[in-house]
Amino acid sequence: MIAIKTNNAPDPVGPYNQAILVQGWLYCSGQIALDPRTGEMIGRGDIVEETQQVLKNLLAIIKAAGGDNSNVVRTTIFLKNLKDFEKVNEIYSKVFNSSNSPARACVEVSNLPKGGNVEIDCVAWLGNE
Repeated sequence: MIAIKTNNAPDPVGPYNQAILVQGWLYCSGQIALDPRTGEMIGRGDIVEETQQVLKNLLAIIKAAGGDNSNVVRTTIFLKNLKDFEKVNEIYSKVFNSSNSPARACVEVSNLPKGGNVEIDCVAWLGNE
């Protein structure tokens, strides 16, 4: 088990790692729209800006582990308001297009850390450690 850490994604807001690599499988913790440099939320509540930052953070962690978006096999999207589904999908599809789209779940939740509107986690297959 190897903990993955990069300065290009925000530090965890609790007692966990950005990601853990186990026998080729990368388990990425949920990311919210935190700026990795300041630790402050991005977007002032704008779902588009938040989603862009969330995906940027997630991809930075995957890259630190030696992968990219094509390695992602599963994501979970947590939305504070399911009415944001279409806007999130639009941004998400720029990172995960139809040729490399992972399996996915999307659920509405009552609250997210730091007052965020979206959180995404993922599992990626890197095939080696």
